[in-house]
Amino acid sequence: MTGIPSALGASALWGCADFLAGQASRRTPALLVALVGQAAGLVALAAVLALRPGGGPDPAAFAPGALAGLVGVVAVLAFYRALATGMMSVVAPIVATSAAVPVLAGVLAGERPRALQWLGVAIAFAGVVLAAREPGSAGNASRAIPLALLAALMLGLQLVFLGHAAEADALSGVAASRTVSVSVLLTAALAGSRRAPLAAAPKLAAIGLLDTGANVAFAVATTGGLLTLVAILGSLFPVVTIALAYVVLGERIARWQRAGIALALGGVVLISGG
Repeated sequence: MTGIPSALGASALWGCADFLAGQASRRTPALLVALVGQAAGLVALAAVLALRPGGGPDPAAFAPGALAGLVGVVAVLAFYRALATGMMSVVAPIVATSAAVPVLAGVLAGERPRALQWLGVAIAFAGVVLAAREPGSAGNASRAIPLALLAALMLGLQLVFLGHAAEADALSGVAASRTVSVSVLLTAALAGSRRAPLAAAPKLAAIGLLDTGANVAFAVATTGGLLTLVAILGSLFPVVTIALAYVVLGERIARWQRAGIALALGGVVLISGG
């Protein structure tokens, strides 16, 4: 079943991208990390669109894709800043609860989630509360939690808009999203006269390429396996980020935070697979 390894590959790529982004954001402004990474992803997407059989982008996907790009700018900047100021092992699971937003949007549109999905929302929220209780929650730690929550909300909205874009063409929607986000980020960078060090550019580009690769892997997974199972496996990217933070950075977390992280991840699984 090709969907299983592809979905696991997407989780691994997303988790690695988030870990690298967290490290990069501690040395380089989050704005520049996001700009270079997303620009690299946009170039890759443009190449795929130009070379794929059957023509170029679908204009019907542009409007929802553009909206996804606008909220995506807020999501990525808040996420990267949260990773830079807080513990990755806490921030990543909080941001992963963004899966609750498409569920709620579906309810407003007339969909009726299953009981397990509602349970997942409740469990994920409880996990966020526990994970947010960092020891000595002052200074950088206290700032990371609101940023992570903002990133989760904006990322969830981005998924909703990308879902609408995918009704026409998923790849065109993602490309439109990246075009808007890169334009906004570039304008902000030029206005602030900020430039990324040339030595850091390859690493920052790698973050965007990893993220783009994850999206491609997930798309392949949906064609080779059950969507429910693929969604569950694809939503477990924080596990990779947490493992890397533990092994590479030696991050240590309190017992109640471990419980909160477990609950947040469990909630994501229920939301995706319910």
